[in-house]
Amino acid sequence: MSVVFLGTSAFAAAVLERLAACAHRPALVVTRPDRPAGRGRHMQAPPVAETARTLGLALDQPASVNDGEARVRIAAAGGPDATLVVCAFGALIRAPLLDEHEILNVHPSLLPRWRGAAPVERAIMAGDERTGVSIMRLTAGLDSGPVGAQAVEPIAPDDTYGTLALRLEQLGAELLLGVLEERPAFVEQDQAGVTYAEKITAEDRTLRADRCAVAGERAVRALHPHIGARAPLADGGFLGVARARAHETAPVDAAHVAEHDGRLFLGALELLEVQPSGGRPMASASLLRGRGLPGQERPPR
Repeated sequence: MSVVFLGTSAFAAAVLERLAACAHRPALVVTRPDRPAGRGRHMQAPPVAETARTLGLALDQPASVNDGEARVRIAAAGGPDATLVVCAFGALIRAPLLDEHEILNVHPSLLPRWRGAAPVERAIMAGDERTGVSIMRLTAGLDSGPVGAQAVEPIAPDDTYGTLALRLEQLGAELLLGVLEERPAFVEQDQAGVTYAEKITAEDRTLRADRCAVAGERAVRALHPHIGARAPLADGGFLGVARARAHETAPVDAAHVAEHDGRLFLGALELLEVQPSGGRPMASASLLRGRGLPGQERPPR
């Protein structure tokens, strides 16, 4: 059986690396085009492209995988009976490509819970005690196809996206290899349990003093280190937040980040590790000992 791999993110790159080391080494890797990134807006290849080059795998980066030329290259590399493996590709796959091959999707949630773009982040933000990986057959609906295998992964109280995703990458690769080898039956999802993991927005990133501190702490963990939460400052700017801890009451009555007793708070959320604009991550105490809070007068010592 020939395999063609479609993916983009670091999560997908980790699954690709494991797939390439087994009997199902992809005949072709398809990923998104290079994009400008960072402050300098320099062109940057997706993690999957970098991994494919490192592994010596054939690589294609079409503007759209649904275009006729891209479909011809997939068929030429993998053959008409190729199985397409999709993992965090980041673009919709439509007919006729959808109908031309068996397409398996590595989805990091326990479907039907958390269909959509940000299942790992949304599971942490919701306070779920567990998540996992599902191997499903791709259909026209959003992550709605039948599931061939699932495995559960607990979410620890201190898990961030980074720590949880690392375990899910390993779990997803193992589950995928099992499906490719054993070819299990695929079972339709229970529509009663469907929830959607919407794409992370600027609103999701922005912490607020008038919101539940526990939810704020979860948001910080869910968005670290790849997206990052942020807290409003008195001058209208934002302070990046990498670690936080929820308290029952707010020691400072302010809608923005404020200092109290040598610590930083946004409402009842204590900011333990922060990142000023243009700066590096640091402990809040280090920020206060150094430059202090941007846009705020430092209290007398």
